[in-house]
Amino acid sequence: MKTWSILGVLTLLFATVAFGQAVERTHDIVPEDYFSQVFLTDCAVSPDGEMTAFVDYRWDKVNDRRSQDLWMVDNETMATTRLTFDPGNEVSPQWSPDNEWVYFLGHISHGGDMTKAPYDGSSQVWRINPDGNGLMPVTSVPGGIYGYELSADGETLYYTLAKEISVGEWQDMRATYANVTYAEGTNEVCELWKLNLMTWRADKVFAPDLHIHEFSVSPNEQKVAMITTESGELIELEGWSNVTIYDVATGDSYDLYDQLWRDDAPSPHGWLGEPTWNDSGNKLAFTVDFDGYPAEVIVSDFTERAANLMRMPRPEMVHVAGHIHWLPDRDDEIAFVGHNLARQRVYSVELATGNYKTLTNGDVVIDNFGFAGDGEDLVAIQSTLTYYQDLVYYDGNKSTRITKLNPQVDSWKLPQIKLVEWEGANGDMVSGILELPPDYEPGQKLPLHLTLHGGPTVAEPYCFQLWIYGRASFAAKGWAMLSPNYRGSLGYGDEFLTGLIGHENDWDVQDIMAGVDYLIEEGIVDEDKMGVSGWSNGGFLTNALIASNRFKAASTGAGVLDMTMQLVMEDTPGHVVNFMQSLPWENPEAYIHGSPIFTFHDGIKTAVLIHVGENDPRVPAAHSIGLHRMLKHYLGVNSELIIYPGAGHNLTKYTHRLAKAKWDHAWFDKYVLGK
Repeated sequence: MKTWSILGVLTLLFATVAFGQAVERTHDIVPEDYFSQVFLTDCAVSPDGEMTAFVDYRWDKVNDRRSQDLWMVDNETMATTRLTFDPGNEVSPQWSPDNEWVYFLGHISHGGDMTKAPYDGSSQVWRINPDGNGLMPVTSVPGGIYGYELSADGETLYYTLAKEISVGEWQDMRATYANVTYAEGTNEVCELWKLNLMTWRADKVFAPDLHIHEFSVSPNEQKVAMITTESGELIELEGWSNVTIYDVATGDSYDLYDQLWRDDAPSPHGWLGEPTWNDSGNKLAFTVDFDGYPAEVIVSDFTERAANLMRMPRPEMVHVAGHIHWLPDRDDEIAFVGHNLARQRVYSVELATGNYKTLTNGDVVIDNFGFAGDGEDLVAIQSTLTYYQDLVYYDGNKSTRITKLNPQVDSWKLPQIKLVEWEGANGDMVSGILELPPDYEPGQKLPLHLTLHGGPTVAEPYCFQLWIYGRASFAAKGWAMLSPNYRGSLGYGDEFLTGLIGHENDWDVQDIMAGVDYLIEEGIVDEDKMGVSGWSNGGFLTNALIASNRFKAASTGAGVLDMTMQLVMEDTPGHVVNFMQSLPWENPEAYIHGSPIFTFHDGIKTAVLIHVGENDPRVPAAHSIGLHRMLKHYLGVNSELIIYPGAGHNLTKYTHRLAKAKWDHAWFDKYVLGK
């Protein structure tokens, strides 16, 4: 097997804390440290570029949850101010054009009558001054609102509210026998309203009997672009959504011609999102995401009477992650976060020429960003090899880290993080993130924890992460941890991405196992001490590797066992149709080949720990229950099933995440290390 050299390495004994003070790294990372971290979910830069509002979320052990709060940082002095303290979530910050107010979506339950809106904890729009004073409700809608947007001039607030309507020909029967649950018969639809912030008068703008998932108002307020479906059901977004344009002057609405993301797309199951107008209001950009295929940015030009549609040219080897923005005062250039070789950077593309620029260079992972002022300066939520998620100000080629939200990390003994490559299926090169203990010396042979990312249409990032799925915490205990970006991962070219179509439970497995063999050949891994884990698609792949008996132990979370069962039960079944390229009765062999259950056999020895949320709609718990039954009762395999009460596809409780991490460590210690 051909092997390639290690591309990068990080070994740090000292770091900088408080933007200058050196601290020795003395702390050995433990799973509980995960809950000490502050994470970032959103940021919004003030129009003058001087301040950035951001949303942080942190774990609350007492209330067994995590909550999101609004904060402010001065981009020059780096001074931070906490704006909200309510136990409910405060999200989606937007600035007034005069820099005087930050609007946000809040769930606040104090300061007034907590039995009525807006103080009843329902979702309402609030605003606050950047110094933390002047908190006041903006909307007071019974039941709460769905989404909102402030007009370009700051004088009008647009918002949507949801309601249920009865549909179909069996309404009378359903009403008569209402003591049972029906799969259909009601649709959640939305109304679009506007609130004049001078007169405080609210008026209904548009009530189409459609669900409005997202909307964007043109700067001149002449058009509203909406992502709509017939109901609020998630499956409706998979090929049944539309870009609906509402013309304010005429009161008419129409759907954009969908050929680019239906007939001319590699899959009819595209997800529409992120409608965004340019500053002139004559061009609309939006994204189309596909499972298994590259996401696209579509642009509709309204300069002429009829809208003209085009695909944004993509830089080679870059896949769109989203977070699209038109460059300030430029009507022909779009910026977005893109995946490239395990990094995520901000790129911009000129529509007319296809020329592109990289706005955030280096080994960085960007999760979101916003432009500062009217140029190309920007503030990004960024991670690197030494920290996870802080705000960084980019001024041309110069970048300045303006927050340090997790100073405790500077005393942690960080893993050595390396990029490795090997030859995978069909001779193609595959890349992965390798974590080694802080004190690792060449020649040491370590136990391996192979961790597999979900998606699969995502990528494992090249940055520091302390995560409940094992990153950092296993290296701290003396393990090697490999996180492969196997076939179907983003950022390695279209052919590598789409190559997984029709080859799940095949080429991806070959890619992964070739990476394991590479580490064994390099003398890094002890092949007699190996474990594998993953969640969602990573759980599916873990299930696919159980029967190989290459691993002493496995931890599988929310993993598919049978593709036919997944198609008929999950809330986003377009994923299965895309990868199987058919429906079960059209090609049953494809569904059998893609299902791990058909690889099981007598003689399986891998000890399997199974995690799943009780109410998981994405990979229903029936898969995990069935897996446990097959292993324990029919094959006699050491297996433990953990069902997290009330949980969905992701674990959102403190106690659930801690249990998952501690179980994984205990399970691998016993069945891999023999402790």
